[in-house]
Amino acid sequence: MLKKIVALFLVALWAGACLAAAPERSVVQIITFTQPPLWQTPWRFGSVQRIGGSGFVIKGKRVLTNAHVISWARQIILRRYQDPRLYLAHVQYVGHDCDLAVLKPEDPHFFDGLQPLDLGALPKVRTSVVTYGYPAGGDEISYTRGVVSRIEMEGYVHIGNRNLLSVQTDAAINPGNSGGPVIQDDRVVGVAFQGIPGLQNTGFFIPTPIINHFLSDLADGHYDGFPQAGIRVMPLQNPAYRAMLKMPDNDEGVRIDGFLPGATCGKLLKVDDVILKIGPYPVGSDGTILYQGNRIGAALGFQLAQDGQSVPLELWRDGHAINVALPVHVDTADRATGYEYDPQPRYFVYGGLVFVPLTLDYIRAVGRGGVASDLYYQLFYQPYEHPAARPKEPVVLSTVLSDEVNANIGVRGGALIARINGHPINCLTDVARAFETNTNRYDTIAFSPHNAVECLARQAVLNATPRILKNYRLISDRHL
Repeated sequence: MLKKIVALFLVALWAGACLAAAPERSVVQIITFTQPPLWQTPWRFGSVQRIGGSGFVIKGKRVLTNAHVISWARQIILRRYQDPRLYLAHVQYVGHDCDLAVLKPEDPHFFDGLQPLDLGALPKVRTSVVTYGYPAGGDEISYTRGVVSRIEMEGYVHIGNRNLLSVQTDAAINPGNSGGPVIQDDRVVGVAFQGIPGLQNTGFFIPTPIINHFLSDLADGHYDGFPQAGIRVMPLQNPAYRAMLKMPDNDEGVRIDGFLPGATCGKLLKVDDVILKIGPYPVGSDGTILYQGNRIGAALGFQLAQDGQSVPLELWRDGHAINVALPVHVDTADRATGYEYDPQPRYFVYGGLVFVPLTLDYIRAVGRGGVASDLYYQLFYQPYEHPAARPKEPVVLSTVLSDEVNANIGVRGGALIARINGHPINCLTDVARAFETNTNRYDTIAFSPHNAVECLARQAVLNATPRILKNYRLISDRHL
């Protein structure tokens, strides 16, 4: 009898150990060989670099990880828990706005013996979580335990211009942990993705409401992204302003201050409308909503919807409450103000002058300083201060490929283009069109904001083009 009890006890211990070890068996080491472009000379790419990351198996025989782990990948290799074999994989879907990606291994046997990890709920503040992953410094899986410190909207570093729901923890999240699961009660409650340089014991993970939105978006075979309302709002804590709008003094509601460029919501909404409720969430006068016990930026109320869906709003207008259904859409008009990935950067070369769209990537390549500061203003602030004068796509002279045809050109790079041959430049294709339709002997280029003008001899440029392409190893003078 005693032997039977001992045997049952050992079996129970073995089963418990297997259950406890189950999560790590489905955690994957990711090795990416990446090659980002050189944004000042965008037909060129930098050296191939090896970076490490983590991922985990989810339903549908897929691996979930961070977008920044596989961006600009030339090759992706997966390594299973305590398995010496290496497996090739490719990107099936990627959401750069939410820093998530789905990988598909080339070998279907990769999933043999692996169970998908289940997704849990948004964790509570002050509860414990464990991060699993393969941080730098070793090849074995690593575990770190921590506490959920706070939940709020946070800037996602990978894209650079989006704030989404994020969870802060004091569990160590180091390079290589990115893409690994954060687990609570045997369920995934987040994906580790970033830290803040200089801060100790501070890391962030992408919570399950964002993960579920990403995975639901993929159901139709295409990733759209997280929608925006297209509005600018201001807190409504000033009693005088509330009284002017005939608002009750109840600390509810935010005022619509304006609309983002290209937004169509102005057909339903008006400046000085007060948003009282977004879906089921009342809006505080400070611009927050109460979401699962956490005070979160009200933008979350719109982001929980999918692209094209309508979000019910309760508004205060002209002294009384009204209800509208606001369609929300993914905004692509501000793509240049965030970091871009995947497509080859665009450019046009004429007479050795390299023209590129003004983007955040280009500004980062130029580096900090006077030129970058001026371009940063043009990209981020000028559209709001002078919207009527805003080009659809500002174009900048990136650099000059030195040749005798451009030896006397004084402007050598980092200057915005205003006009070419008298034609206003609204986008990169305008540059090519302005040069190619010119029938005069000379080409003139006017730079912004001080209207400096440079000139090229048209026939000399045409004669020099084959030589410049050969000398600088350009296959083509353009990628539009």
